[in-house]
Amino acid sequence: MKESFWGYLIIILGVFTLSVIMLFNDVTNTNDQNYYLVKEVTEAAMLDSVDIAYYRQTGIVSINKDKFAENFSRRYAESAGLNKTYKIKIYDIVEQPPKVSLSVSSKTGTVNISGTAEQFDIVNKIDAILENK
Repeated sequence: MKESFWGYLIIILGVFTLSVIMLFNDVTNTNDQNYYLVKEVTEAAMLDSVDIAYYRQTGIVSINKDKFAENFSRRYAESAGLNKTYKIKIYDIVEQPPKVSLSVSSKTGTVNISGTAEQFDIVNKIDAILENK
């Protein structure tokens, strides 16, 4: 009988530990995670939106504005967490030479700390230029 209580205790402690880890993961939102996500998604979306037919005709690299916006929003939605609210603002897209200016702001849910409601906002702005050789 004693051994079964130890088993129950270990299971309860495991569930408690997992819930604390999940709560901590929901609350934390680091700038490094968001910055590298924005950087990688921007680069991949720019490469996906290169107008290959125009490049073959003229030899000049150009991107399609609509294709970039679609690719960026799709890729970012696939990679971002579901527990935060994101706001994507695309300020400028230059087709030749390929340049993009955008910002992504992320908001976590409201956290009550000692009776006051806190909400954390992180804004990442990036200017990306697609280089070619």
